[in-house]
Amino acid sequence: MSDAVPSSPSVSARMSRQGSRDTTPELAVRKLLHAAGMRYRVNVPVPGMPRRTIDIAFGRAKLAVFMDGCFWHGCPQHATHPKANAEWWRTKLDRNMARDRETTEHLAAAGWTVLRFWEHESPEFVARLVAEAAEKATISKAEGK
Repeated sequence: MSDAVPSSPSVSARMSRQGSRDTTPELAVRKLLHAAGMRYRVNVPVPGMPRRTIDIAFGRAKLAVFMDGCFWHGCPQHATHPKANAEWWRTKLDRNMARDRETTEHLAAAGWTVLRFWEHESPEFVARLVAEAAEKATISKAEGK
């Protein structure tokens, strides 16, 4: 895959500036969770999977939250398919989606609850579902389940 040539200098510059952490949707959700009194860790390494991180992690509750970008993770509603270097991009984006599935399966097998959200989803909606899942996980853990 490394033999792809950018279609233009502007495309290359734009892609190299693309953030992979602390994105606007992620920050909005984190702000709401923090305001609700919830404490979490960010960019936590996935146990047993080098170079993979959990966007928002509630360690004791074993709750992993991912905020997936529509382009990079293949949102069925908003994903686009670049025309320049189309085959290279298709392979790249397919690998991203396969890696997402593998990470989710790995965490679930280790007893984690995994929540994945798209960047276009309302931060209020996401924060509410995360809070509900964290509360449920905390109650289950307290009950010894």
